[in-house]
Amino acid sequence: MAIERISEAEYAVMEILWDTSPQTASQVAETLEESRDWSLQTVKTLLSRLAGKGAISHERDGRRFLYAPILKKTDYVSAESGRLVDRLFGGRAGPLFAHLAESEALSDEDIAEIEALIREMKS
Repeated sequence: MAIERISEAEYAVMEILWDTSPQTASQVAETLEESRDWSLQTVKTLLSRLAGKGAISHERDGRRFLYAPILKKTDYVSAESGRLVDRLFGGRAGPLFAHLAESEALSDEDIAEIEALIREMKS
């Protein structure tokens, strides 16, 4: 099953639900209040879109709905990473790492992590 892309705004909502679920729309809006200037209606719209995409579920709890993720964060990150590599680097990870190295976007810590991953994959 293909994972539908979600917008940056929808991703902000997903981050909250991945962190703690289930939550009401009001709880999500309250959490977002610190970083975004969104109304409760905006949050409800985003939750509705995510439900329509099959990323979250909702269940009635009295007069409110409780929202929880269906889509796992690891699954979404894997799908988006694959799309990025496919679109920008012809489906090959090597050119991605070459680009990061050339643009000096990799710290010594990043390089050590990549080396450890490669060693682990080889064994």
